[in-house]
Parts: sequence; structure tokens; C-alpha cells
Amino acid sequence: MRLVSFRHAGTRKFGAATEDGVVDLSQRTGERWPSLRAAIAAKGLDELAAAAKDVGADLGFDEIEWLPVIPDPEKILCIGLNYASHVGEVGRQVPEQPSVFSRLHSTLVPHRGKIVRPRASIDFDFEGELAVVIGERCRHVSRASALSVIAGYTCFLDGSVRDFQKHSVTAGKNFPATGPLGPWMVTADVVADPQRLELTTRLNGNVVQQDTTDHMIFDVATIIEYLSTVTWLEPGDIIATGTPDGVGAGLKPPLWMKPGDEVEVDISGIGTLSVNVVDE
Repeated sequence: MRLVSFRHAGTRKFGAATEDGVVDLSQRTGERWPSLRAAIAAKGLDELAAAAKDVGADLGFDEIEWLPVIPDPEKILCIGLNYASHVGEVGRQVPEQPSVFSRLHSTLVPHRGKIVRPRASIDFDFEGELAVVIGERCRHVSRASALSVIAGYTCFLDGSVRDFQKHSVTAGKNFPATGPLGPWMVTADVVADPQRLELTTRLNGNVVQQDTTDHMIFDVATIIEYLSTVTWLEPGDIIATGTPDGVGAGLKPPLWMKPGDEVEVDISGIGTLSVNVVDE
């Protein structure tokens, strides 16, 4: 099942994406939950699947305003330096433990939205990533059971302001509207193994990153084990799992995103997140 968050007629809703549009699950479940995050927290995914089964789309894609698949996560946690190829291209050492930073809600951008190059810098880089959506409140999760706490998977574009990142990772990763998330969340039952996915990032139709998730230094289960040791994970929390090589900063000369560019993050079995770059 592919679950989306969207706005229609001024109201925020969620639903299931079909080939033709969206099944309005907010309406079909009696507006019981105000958001997809709330439905996940209430363990309502089975009910959503039943409501979406064998029904046609209520709305066409041209009738909705896309929202980040989880517009209101409590936390957005990101893993840096998680592919050896990327570690090498940026001249860093392979980490012994996951390297963690966080993002603010104001960085999120929806599918078909606009990612904003800040006026403070043109060193605006792309990082395509697999993102995990947590499905239940949990702490001290073992690696062996870590995949069981996942609600689903989605695509993420970690837009990075590289010159600011050099003196502060938090600053370089938290300019507004630099973190596209979507287009939808594929529920965990659809993805048999998150370490068997192909990730491709395209800039204006040209492939700039391409790798498979089995090349992660710390796999999804290890990341969840580590993060749940540090803090409580909550339903709807987003975990971005890192990017492979091919980022703009690793090229000579560097390749930065600029206004007018189209950027896509495509993950096999999940879908394609597409956004356009604009200036602040």
C-alpha cells in the first residue's frame, strides 16, 4: 500500500495512491484520525488497507496538493557518512558508529514541490536517500527485531548547503525547504528487505547517484538499534539512512543545484520523488 498526505479544498487529508489518483482514506475512515501520523500511532494501517482495497480513486492527482508524506513528524533523524563510497569521495574516515544529525520540520518539502536554494550560498548539493518511517513508540530495540517497528519506507532528498556544513552540520542541513520527502510511504509489508533496494538520483534527467542499499555501512536494523538506544522513537518519526557517492561536492568542479533544475530520487519498489529548485 502506498500512503500519501495531501491537501484538498483547504483541508489536510491522507489516502492511498493508485495508478489513477488517490483514495481519500480520511473520508472513508470517518475522519477518525487527523493525519497519517495519527493513524500510524493508532495502529490503523490494517484498517486503512481494508478501506483502500478494490476501490477506485476518489481524487485525481491534479486535484490534490501534495504534502510531505509525514508532514508533522516529531523527529527527523539523519545518518551521515553511511556509504563507504561517499565517505571516500568527501575525504573522511569510515565511522565506527552511526553519525547522527537532525533536521527541523521547516526543511520538509512535498513531492512536486520546490526545494529552495538559500540566498546565503550557491553551494547547494543533492543527496538521495532511503527514509524509514517508524511505526510504534519504542526504545532499546534489538537489531533482530528492529524491522518490526517500521511502518514503511519513502524517498528523501537531503539538500545540503556545503559551505555552512563545513563549520556546522546542523546549519548546513537545516535551511528551510531543503528536505523533500515522498511521494508516498510504501508500507513495510511491501518491502521484503530494505537492504535490497536500488537508489538513483537524477539531476535534469541525468543520473548523478546510483547504488544499492546493501552497500550501507550501517544497515537499517543497526541504525534503529542505535537510535533507539539514544532516545525514544515515536510513530511517524523519519530516519534518513544516508547517501551513496556521486554528490556534487565530490566532483571537480563541484556540481551544485541551481534554480530551474529538476531533481529526482528514485528507489526501486518505492517510487520517484521529484522536485524543482528555486532561489530564495
